Amino acid sequence: MGMSLPDAAWRTRPGLAALTAVLGGASAQSRFVGGAVRDTLLGLAPADTGAIDIDIATSLPPQEVLERLEDARIRAVPTGLAHGTITAVTEGGTVEITTLRRDVATDGRHATIAYTDDWREDAARRDFTINALYADPVSGEIFDYFGGLDDLSAGRVRFIGDPLQRIAEDHLRILRFFRFHARFGSEIDVAGLEACTTRANDLMALSRERIAAELLKLLVAARAVAVIALMVERGIWRAVLPEIDADGVAQLAALVDHEDAAGIAPDPIRRLAALIPARDGDVVAARLKLSNTNRKRVVAATQGIGDEGPRALAYRHGVAGAIDRLLIAGADVAPIADWSPPAFPISGGALVERGLRKGPDVAAMRRRIETQWIAEGFPDQARVDAIADKAVTETLA
Repeated sequence: MGMSLPDAAWRTRPGLAALTAVLGGASAQSRFVGGAVRDTLLGLAPADTGAIDIDIATSLPPQEVLERLEDARIRAVPTGLAHGTITAVTEGGTVEITTLRRDVATDGRHATIAYTDDWREDAARRDFTINALYADPVSGEIFDYFGGLDDLSAGRVRFIGDPLQRIAEDHLRILRFFRFHARFGSEIDVAGLEACTTRANDLMALSRERIAAELLKLLVAARAVAVIALMVERGIWRAVLPEIDADGVAQLAALVDHEDAAGIAPDPIRRLAALIPARDGDVVAARLKLSNTNRKRVVAATQGIGDEGPRALAYRHGVAGAIDRLLIAGADVAPIADWSPPAFPISGGALVERGLRKGPDVAAMRRRIETQWIAEGFPDQARVDAIADKAVTETLA
């Protein structure tokens, strides 16, 4: 027996052993595959059993998978039945189960598939060698049909088969190549890089949502800056996101340094805001079909930090919004790291009680007092009352 899967928390997830038993794990009818296997071999599997996506490949036809789960009283959701994928809902979380398949025809976006009982055929239709590693659920034995283990230890992201053909089958693989390289790669695979460079215009055929999902994952990968710089140099983005250029990469690099120095976790929306020229933020966010909240955030993140100080910024724009702005501007976030903005303790009614006439004057006066309160560093109620008394007295005098 060759290599076997190291122990990892997810392997003891509640309900998983029962599920693999039902799916014939002991008789080689089902195996773990993909990210969970890859990350466990790399020692990257999270300590929390619920934090990893588990995929099972099986030689059983989809209908039989459904029947077996039903007989075992395991809830099954036919999430992608047309592609042979069923989601099992176990007490420890969901597990994707996909029947072995081979591609019959593809058009760059959708594949016509046929089921097979040949593990090697199933491996051959996956994108990269490191994503085509299977593990026996009982013994943990690893099955590697295309040299994925060697590539994993070398930090090499390599297409299975002819890179140009694999890209023609699914254009998103261009972006996946760079994303996986940013996460796992050391030396880039030249054949893969050349193929992605040659076919970069194929990205135009993809939905903007798929492009956005890949870009946001790429932005938080370990080597995001170097890889996005390489993509700019190779013209990968030109057809779909021409706004991404060397200046943007430099801004992203500065932000990443500031995040690291401040000990703040990478955030894909904040990093996107740094990468895109400020004037194009809204256009790009709309093109990528980001949610309204994220569109507003991309635009706000580059609006500068004003001159009232970090706590004023957090009071006016919320702590999260202020952190975005401060990090992108290269300013210190420490003053707001563990700080919650207080509520302004003077109401319009309190000013009317002091003798101010109802109307627009009240709102204007309240803003004036608030500005002074912010400038003095949010003092207590007694001080705010004193500011208000003085302001109203001066106005009525």
